[in-house]
Amino acid sequence: MRQSLLFTKTKKTAPKDEVANNARLLLQAGFINKEMAGVYSYLPLGLRVIERIKQIVREEMDAVGGQELIMTSLQKKELWEVTDRWSDENVDVWFKSELKNGTEVGFGWSHEEPITQMMKEYIHSYKDLPAFVYQFQTKLRNELRAKSGIMRGREFVMKDMYSYTIDPVQHQAFYDETIAAYNRVFERVGLGDDTFVTFASGGAFTEFSHEFQTITDAGEDVIYINREKNIAINEEVMNEKTLTELGVTADELEKVKTAEVGNIFNFGTKKCEELGLFFTDAEGNQVPVHLGSYGIGITRLMGVAVEHFSDEKGMVWPKSIAPYDVHLVSLCSDEADAAKADALYKELKAAGIEVLYDDRDARAGQKFADADLIGIPQRVVISGRTLKNEEVELKARTAEEATMVSLSALISALTE
Repeated sequence: MRQSLLFTKTKKTAPKDEVANNARLLLQAGFINKEMAGVYSYLPLGLRVIERIKQIVREEMDAVGGQELIMTSLQKKELWEVTDRWSDENVDVWFKSELKNGTEVGFGWSHEEPITQMMKEYIHSYKDLPAFVYQFQTKLRNELRAKSGIMRGREFVMKDMYSYTIDPVQHQAFYDETIAAYNRVFERVGLGDDTFVTFASGGAFTEFSHEFQTITDAGEDVIYINREKNIAINEEVMNEKTLTELGVTADELEKVKTAEVGNIFNFGTKKCEELGLFFTDAEGNQVPVHLGSYGIGITRLMGVAVEHFSDEKGMVWPKSIAPYDVHLVSLCSDEADAAKADALYKELKAAGIEVLYDDRDARAGQKFADADLIGIPQRVVISGRTLKNEEVELKARTAEEATMVSLSALISALTE
């Protein structure tokens, strides 16, 4: 992408009405646009980050047998009434409206009910199980407060997966597989060392759940962790019963502030019984299906990554989710040198390296400041000075000094 053609522009300062650091940086760098409190549009740079996160998640969900689909956001009132989750007293984040014919509808905040209803068309026998489906979808939640930027929005992108299994044993096997898959996801996006599987309340879902909590001062949760035993407990379920069950004492635990980036729930057979999802077992009996639900907040994970990987100059994207692999900055003023910069851009692209090419007519100081703000992992600077020796400057986003690399060795240096 030529930066001169990018319709978004960086800003010298962050918006004063935005308090969350992740949103301030993303807005300043032109990754997102704020529509209203808790509602953001994702612009080309931001969308590239989302798509890279989604691809990591997609690969890991496919690896455990998930099949991708996409459901509608419109929700039938009658379906959710069956499970007693339509009322605002039980679920207080609904957005609701009416169709022209007067039919009440809701806008999807979760999808256990409609996907389970759909599965009644396809699950009839034990031979149809297990089944694992997932989607990436925009969820709508009428949050009372939305002050954490894209970490807590009223509209956000979520990966939600649902497992349908024969019995508790088959369910638990997949549940454990998913925990391992989630840990791989957070490792791949660079947050593995600071993300903990956390014992927590199930909220509007189940009595208890497991959350994936990432340590960050920008988080809204408090958890207690034992790093050696790899145990984490959400503050809301911190009591003697929980401590005894998990085999730890209060004085063994460290209190930390975190943000929830994923969660998993075991519904047992309750929801399938309520909605009438049964299968015929090998003996000919009608048996209710076991349901599990597994979520990762895609846009929230993006926000947490910004909070986790940023400094006083801007964002510092991990290579796996950066919008581009390389930021090529041209300081060439001579026409012949500029042609060499263009040729290098094409060469990098041909080698499969994704490049943001700063070919703008702007001062060097502005280009460097924008590169620091945008936070692409590797920066290549080409100028009349470097070209005298057929070289470029190569600098990692967090490095103090650049190194000189010959044009002929640049691709090897970038792909090592």
